[in-house]
Amino acid sequence: MSNVTIFHNPRCTKSRQTLALLNERGIEPNVIEYLKTPPDEAMIQSLLKKLGIEAAQLIRRKEYKALGLSESDDPQELITRLATHPEIIERPIVVNGDMARLGRPPEQVLEIL
Repeated sequence: MSNVTIFHNPRCTKSRQTLALLNERGIEPNVIEYLKTPPDEAMIQSLLKKLGIEAAQLIRRKEYKALGLSESDDPQELITRLATHPEIIERPIVVNGDMARLGRPPEQVLEIL
């Protein structure tokens, strides 16, 4: 499964657990440390489509508020904020082809493997 990708934050427990879960199953995913290489707006739109969720559902609320960002109901504005402030992106995200899952809990990613 070389086309599996994980948007990973090595400081996040759930992200490390999800990566370990993949490795235990013999999967060596493409690892994108999204804080070092943030996804652009087009990538975020693609991830949202694959996840089947709205932009607001991909936001880490605590980090969002800590940045002092104003509330918004505009999906495009939220996508822009996700691209501009990758620390507010919920993690980890595992992608396999045209499907993706959040690794919260880590076992949830098994649905797409």
